[in-house]
Amino acid sequence: MYILGINAYHGDSSACIYKGGDLIAATEEERFRRIKHWAGFPTQAIDFCLKEAGITIQEVDYIAISRDPKANFLKKVGTAIKNKLSVSNIISRAKNLKKAASIEDEFTEHFKLEKGALKAQIVNVEHHRSHLASAFFASPFEKSALISIDGMGDFTSTMTGIGAGNEITVMDTVSYPHSIGIFYTTFTQWLGFPHYGDEYKVMGLAPYGNAKYTDKLRDVLVFKDNGLFELNLSYFNHPQKGVNMVWEGGIPGVDSLFTNKLTETFGEVRKSTEELSQYHFDMAASVQRITEELIFHMLNALHKRTGLDSVCIAGGVAQNSVANGKILQNTPFKKLYIPPAGHDAGTCIGAALWVYNQVLKNPRTTPMLHGYLGSKFNNDEIEAILKDRDISYRKLSDHDLYNEVSDCLIGGGVVGWFQGRAEFGPRALGHRSIIADPRRTDAKEILNSKIKRRESFRPFAPSILIDHTADYFERVDDVPFMEKVYLIKEEKRSVIPAVTHVDGTGRLQTVDETIEPRYHALIKAFYDKTNVPILLNTSFNENEPIVNTPQEALDCFLRTKMDMLVMENIVLTR
Repeated sequence: MYILGINAYHGDSSACIYKGGDLIAATEEERFRRIKHWAGFPTQAIDFCLKEAGITIQEVDYIAISRDPKANFLKKVGTAIKNKLSVSNIISRAKNLKKAASIEDEFTEHFKLEKGALKAQIVNVEHHRSHLASAFFASPFEKSALISIDGMGDFTSTMTGIGAGNEITVMDTVSYPHSIGIFYTTFTQWLGFPHYGDEYKVMGLAPYGNAKYTDKLRDVLVFKDNGLFELNLSYFNHPQKGVNMVWEGGIPGVDSLFTNKLTETFGEVRKSTEELSQYHFDMAASVQRITEELIFHMLNALHKRTGLDSVCIAGGVAQNSVANGKILQNTPFKKLYIPPAGHDAGTCIGAALWVYNQVLKNPRTTPMLHGYLGSKFNNDEIEAILKDRDISYRKLSDHDLYNEVSDCLIGGGVVGWFQGRAEFGPRALGHRSIIADPRRTDAKEILNSKIKRRESFRPFAPSILIDHTADYFERVDDVPFMEKVYLIKEEKRSVIPAVTHVDGTGRLQTVDETIEPRYHALIKAFYDKTNVPILLNTSFNENEPIVNTPQEALDCFLRTKMDMLVMENIVLTR
């Protein structure tokens, strides 16, 4: 039995394929279209998944879609009437719903089928149920509390529940227009970061400020006694305008979300070209602080209701790695699972698992302990590409490879590291990474000048051998997906300045030899020579989606100032 899961007509469109309960492949459409957060119908991701499974679309039994246009229909109508949505907004929403409802037509057109010939049964799974399923059914927990938090999907922004065995029971929901994701996005826009997906910049900016305006924000984001929340809607325009989500040319965008009251209360919107002030730093810190407090507020209430030790979290807000790193200290939960793709791309997996476990009542399968589910190229394929472009290279044994790459890093080099299957999710985890020496005080400046050209306030991440986590970090949990930020021990911060943020933290990735032997071997070679079991790790890209193919890796290498490119055992140097 094959189940194709898709996230369509939403930012971070994606697809996955299951054979029985085994996940064969998963990828995001942006990796093929080369447009960040690509939205629309993920034809190329679907084609990739079918190719990896070795099947045609007519061999798929179920197509699971992480969107249900019929969900919460009466709430949608009631809100539209109550808030007197504009005609243009209603027309825009109707067009989006029409697209979402015509999935079968999309498959028929793309695969050139006769109308009505598609054999697979199409199952619509509500957005947040897909999020919950992506976390719980992929987790190692037999029973767990569940929460999904994001901007909005199917008219819901937050959903809680309990997972037990192969069944999820929904408990509470927070409906549109109330949304912590919209709150965070609104202040992201106000801080001068208007693009879809810019929220991580606020998270990186926050440690430069003091959270002195948190109490002022309590009038905007209101905590409720039942463990949930609501927005003071006078600060937001989306109840009247709607969240106008567009995807022209596949590029998702969201209109401004704030009213004049917000700018009258907090000041004028920062222009993207305007220098950041201490006030902006302090506001970012305050937005981050109250978001963390709300997450803890909801989780504490969820624990009180469920009495469970484990919790699974998904949704766009689950990408807030700073908050994630504080959950176990600030709630009674003892175990936490966040999937490698907790954002909307991961709902393709959630929809597929909802069908496999919840609908078809199949038993749970192997937990998702890594996210290496995308494209893969062997040495022969890479050599053929380089020969075709008449580019010189060397092919090294594993031993010589790790030795030479570690020497390059120690000498101050920046290395593009392209290995194995591409990561599914927003983080580069040692398969499509740019790596450097974390001991260098100038590493951030080198990376930004040579390659990344990004804001100076954004930190770089440490990949650490899992057995050495306790030597460098205040907590020793396994963090395989770079999903948490932890405090670095004070005495170690000067040892690894390139991956130590201004507040003494690092968004770590723990590297386990049994899961990722090649990346582990490289870090081990570096450790043997430096006594530091850490590499600086950032995504292999330059203001584009993470590279997916050897051609893209090569092009990025050639147009930047990387010192070395390593693709499997093939090495290029300048």
